[in-house]
Amino acid sequence: MKQIAVTIPDDKEKLFMELMKSLSFVKHVETFEIPDWHKNIIEERIEDYAKHPEEHEEWGTLKKKLDQKYCQ
Repeated sequence: MKQIAVTIPDDKEKLFMELMKSLSFVKHVETFEIPDWHKNIIEERIEDYAKHPEEHEEWGTLKKKLDQKYCQ
C-alpha cells in the first residue's frame, strides 16, 4: 500500500476532505493541527542551531556514535 502526501490550499481543504471521505478505498482521513507549544519548541531549536552550529552534530555522525555505543 502506498501513502501519498499532498499540499492543498487552505480554502480547498474542506472540499478535498469531503472528496476523500467519499472514496470507498480511503479507510480513514484525519486532519490535525500541530500545537503552538510544539511549534515553539521547533523554532527555539532552529534558532539555537543558527546561533551555535558548532554545538550540534549531523545525524549521520550522531547515528554512528549511537550505533557504536549501543549496537555492539
